[in-house]
Amino acid sequence: MEFTKWDARFMEMAGVIATWSSCFNENRQVGAIIVKNKRIITTGYNGAPAGIKSCKEKGECMRRKMGIASGTRHELCYAIHAEQNAIIQAARLGIAIDGATLYCTHQPCAICAKIIVNAGISRVVYGEGYPDEFAMQIFNEANTRVEKYEP
Repeated sequence: MEFTKWDARFMEMAGVIATWSSCFNENRQVGAIIVKNKRIITTGYNGAPAGIKSCKEKGECMRRKMGIASGTRHELCYAIHAEQNAIIQAARLGIAIDGATLYCTHQPCAICAKIIVNAGISRVVYGEGYPDEFAMQIFNEANTRVEKYEP
């Protein structure tokens, strides 16, 4: 797979967006960008919903405190995933993202995969792997292109 300089730029930007994360667990800071026609449409990072204190503000990770394993029980977390936040922003702004590319620092989970597919995003480029084979199955069945970014 050969990536373009545009892919490199957007992946770099996703990394910058990830630093805005309000996730208490620093190795779980995730950033996402939705791009259409080489234009950034929206961005998202993982963090608590508007008006709710983040784990950073609370000084602890609820998941860590409860001993919840990574990749499980997604509903038991204050944070909204970066991919979800980017899609939500597009919806709030009334911007169509059908046919867009989503660049993300991490491979989307199965929940995000379902949302990405229904949002009409046609390509996902991600940096770090995530052990969610079901997400990949969803993307494959929906004919959504998924590419691990390897510069």
